[in-house]
Amino acid sequence: MALKKLKPQPAVKSARRTGEVVIPDKLYFRIGEVAELCGVPTYVLRFWETEFPHLRPGKSGTGQRTYRRRDVEAILHVRSLLYDRGFTIAGARQLLRGEARATRGQNVLPFAEPAPERETLRKVKVELQDILGLLSARR
Repeated sequence: MALKKLKPQPAVKSARRTGEVVIPDKLYFRIGEVAELCGVPTYVLRFWETEFPHLRPGKSGTGQRTYRRRDVEAILHVRSLLYDRGFTIAGARQLLRGEARATRGQNVLPFAEPAPERETLRKVKVELQDILGLLSARR
């Protein structure tokens, strides 16, 4: 009986979907990986970096571009605007600027409970004054 050689199975990595693209769960991506994920050549990514101010990947110690997940998501958004929705570069830049302005507004903080009532605050104040009186008497 011949033994079959089993191929080791790759480790399963969690990933998130962005549209049709599954972005692997990694901290950093190289320009080649991002180009493959987005379906564009690397020179297009470098050109987009000059045209869209928010696309600014970091650089490694060797000078190689390092993209984070948010960078990849931003590039996929730009790609969608240009290729799928038919925007020009100037139009996509203007739309992205408008989106950034809309998200800059101050967000309302969600509170789990309604604000305490006046009576509750008065009781807390009286208790704190009692504690202060006890601490002052010990001196």
